[in-house]
Amino acid sequence: MLFPRASGILLHPTSFPSRFGVGDMGIEAYRFIDFLVESDQQYWQILPLGPTGYGNSPYSCYSAMAGNPLLLSPEMLRDEQLLSDEDLADSPEFRLDTVEFERAIAHKIPMLKKACENFKAQASPVQQREFSAFCESKATWLEDYALFMALKDSFNGTSWHTWEPEIAQRKPEALDKWRQQLNTEIYYYKYVQFEFFRQWTELKRYANLRDIKIIGDIPIYVAHDSADVWSHPDLFCLDEATGEPALMAGVPPDYFSSTGQLWGNPVYNWEALQANNFQWWVQRFEAIFAYVDVTRIDHFRGFDAYWAVKRGQETAMEGEWIKAPGTALFEVINEKFGNLPIIAEDLGVITPEVEALRDQFEFPGMKILQFAFGAGPGDPFLPFNYVRNCVVYTGTHDNDTTVGWFNQLQNYERDEVLRYLGCIDPQGIHWSLIRMGWISIANLAIVPFQDLLGLDTDARMNFPGKAEGNWGWRYRREALNWEVRDRLKTMTYICGRAPHKN
Repeated sequence: MLFPRASGILLHPTSFPSRFGVGDMGIEAYRFIDFLVESDQQYWQILPLGPTGYGNSPYSCYSAMAGNPLLLSPEMLRDEQLLSDEDLADSPEFRLDTVEFERAIAHKIPMLKKACENFKAQASPVQQREFSAFCESKATWLEDYALFMALKDSFNGTSWHTWEPEIAQRKPEALDKWRQQLNTEIYYYKYVQFEFFRQWTELKRYANLRDIKIIGDIPIYVAHDSADVWSHPDLFCLDEATGEPALMAGVPPDYFSSTGQLWGNPVYNWEALQANNFQWWVQRFEAIFAYVDVTRIDHFRGFDAYWAVKRGQETAMEGEWIKAPGTALFEVINEKFGNLPIIAEDLGVITPEVEALRDQFEFPGMKILQFAFGAGPGDPFLPFNYVRNCVVYTGTHDNDTTVGWFNQLQNYERDEVLRYLGCIDPQGIHWSLIRMGWISIANLAIVPFQDLLGLDTDARMNFPGKAEGNWGWRYRREALNWEVRDRLKTMTYICGRAPHKN
C-alpha cells in the first residue's frame, strides 16, 4: 500500500482521560479526534483492541476478534437509557495519570452487567433485531468467545487446558451441557460485544467523516489462554496430552533483551492452516478491518520464518528458525479482499527473505528514529536511507519516550545524535525527532502522543520483557491544548503532510 504523504498520532484508547479509571469510547475520544483534525493530522494509530488477559497487555488477549469491554463508555450507555445517572454517580476517585486496571475492572463490570440486564428487559423490537443480526453476523467467532469467557468465570479464571477434560477438549455433549447451563452468562458476553461494536463503529464513523483514518494492530500470535486456541487447537502447536504449548513463540537475543524474548504463545501449525486455505486468518483480517481502516502486522518477520522454543525452556536463547508460508497466506488474503492497507512491522532480525516478502506485496515497513544513531551512515533507520513507501516513528509503544531515551544515552551516543541533528530544537529533543520524521521522504510519519507532549520515562507504555506494570499511562484532559496543536499543525504544513483542502 502506498500512503499519501501524511502524518498522525499513536495513542491507545485506554490512555484517554475518564472518570471511570480507564480511557473509553466516550467524549474524550471524540475530543482527541477533533484535536487530530485541528492539527492537520490524517491518521490515528492504536494498539490491539481485544479483551486483555494476563498483565493487561493488548498483545495478550482472550480473543483475536473481540473488543475490550473496558473501553465501553458508561456515559454512552446512560445516554441509551441502559444506565441511570445514579449508576454513574457512585464512581471512586481514580489516579489521573495511570490506569488502575484491577480497580477499573471492579468498578466497570457491574455497570456493564446492569446495562445488559436493562437491555434484555427493555430492548425494543428494533434493538432486539439489531442484536440478533449482530450475533448472527459475528457467529464464526462470537459463539466460541462468549462460551469461553462464561466458562472462564465458572472455572475461576483458570486457563482452559486445566478445565474438566470433557469441556477442555470440546466434547459435543459437554459443549451442549455448558451452553444450556451458562445461557445467561453467554448472553452477557454477546451483549457486551454488541455494545462495543456499536460504540466503536460510531467513533470510527466520526473519525472517517472528518477524514481521519484509524490504523489498527494485529499481533501475529494469540494468547494460549484464548478462545482462539481453545476452539481451534488443531491450528496451533500444542502438547496433545496437556494442551500446553509444545513450541513457544518469541525472538532470540536482541536490542531489548540479552536472553531474547520468550512470549509463551503457541506457534501456529502452519500445515493445518494452509490445508484449509488459511480460513482462520481470513476471518481474522475480516474482523480487524471491521474496526479499522489500515492495520499494522506485528512481528511481520514471523510470516517468513519464526523463532520456536521447545516447551520447558525459561528463556528464548535456545530455539530455531522455522519457515512459514507467508507468500501463500498473503496471496489468499489478496484473493479474498484485494490489496489491503497493511503496514509491516519489519523490526528485529530482518533477512533479505523478509524484505522480499514485504516488498512482494508492497507493504510499507517501519523506521524508528531512536534506532538511527548506532551504526554510522549505513544505518537503515537514518532518514537519508529511507524509501518513500515506509512509515517513520520517533518511537513505538515498546520504546522509551524520546525524552527518556535521550536522557539515558551515554555521552558519546548523545554526541552522535547532536552531530546528526546539528542542534536540538529549543523546545526539546522530542521536537527535533518529530521534525526529522516529518521532513523525511517517508510517506507516513507517526508520533506517539507522549513524544508530542515531551514526557519522560514515567510515561512509557511498555517495557518489553517486564511482565507487570505496563500499558497504564494516561494523559490529562488539559494536554489537548492550543500550544501543542498549533506547533504540530505548523510543522505538518511546512513539511508537506497537511491534507489538501478544497
